[in-house]
Amino acid sequence: MKLGASDVVVSPLGFGGAVIGNLYRAVDEDTALGAVDAAWEAGIRYFDTAPHYGLGLAERRLGTGLAGRPRSELVVSTKVGRLLEPRPAGAGTRDAAGFDVPADHERVWDFSADGVRRSLEASLRRLGMDRVDLVLIHDPDDHWRQAVDEAYPALHELRSQGVVGAIGAGMNQWRMLERFATETDVDAVMLAGRYTLLEQSAADTMLPTCLRQNVAVLAAGVFNGGVLATDELDPGAMFDYAPASPQLRAKVARIAEVVHRHGASLPQVAMAFAAAHPAIASVVVGARSEAEVRRNAALFERPVPSAVWEELVAAGLLRPDVRPGA
Repeated sequence: MKLGASDVVVSPLGFGGAVIGNLYRAVDEDTALGAVDAAWEAGIRYFDTAPHYGLGLAERRLGTGLAGRPRSELVVSTKVGRLLEPRPAGAGTRDAAGFDVPADHERVWDFSADGVRRSLEASLRRLGMDRVDLVLIHDPDDHWRQAVDEAYPALHELRSQGVVGAIGAGMNQWRMLERFATETDVDAVMLAGRYTLLEQSAADTMLPTCLRQNVAVLAAGVFNGGVLATDELDPGAMFDYAPASPQLRAKVARIAEVVHRHGASLPQVAMAFAAAHPAIASVVVGARSEAEVRRNAALFERPVPSAVWEELVAAGLLRPDVRPGA
């Protein structure tokens, strides 16, 4: 699907790069590169990353994994808003933002026009590329004014110059993304974790607004941090970057019971739910290994029986107005 009015076309299933940036735990280089290779072989052509992910590690690994691939056949997005500044004193400690990497750099919030250009230039060096196709303003929750007054105009200019193909914003909340869709001329927004089997808060106004405004939605975090990622619930399963509560785990178990009764898989249904909304152009899923990528790609292609949605609604586990096919 095209991103807004741009010529950038993303694959229905995208590869999320946070995990190969050592999110939660380390992934060795060969395993990470194997995941990128598997994504390409599975037909995935949209790859997302950010400086934030592993303090640049995800960008470096993604660039290495995609090197030699036909550039015209793939779409790469990265993000701006956090500059990575050297911090030699932290080399002996670990990053405190959830990535298992040395804390030899620090993230500095910067949504200025100069910060956008500096961030993008650094990302291109790490990626080993001369351009990216989509640039997203990353997590401007506490920086709306600077993001819309400085970062957005800078990206608008880069797009008009043909330096980037499409622009947008990416966040873990929908309200500010809705403002981007109505108050700016973005092509896409990346919505993380707010339109899933467990939460549909974006369905009321944000997703319909994006449809009206011709703003493509990239659905990330459809597993809500991991709690929907497997059929057997991991005791340490995460929900939105924190351990899942007993109440939430019980709800997931009830959903899984319905899903399994119809011969489907929990991650399959989680991906299919997001993909079914007409505003969503791509479902972006992270994977740390070749096996995970292949599993996700195979499940994404498998149809979900309509009875799954019907029973989830009947059991009060899914809002009737968001049921696929409703």
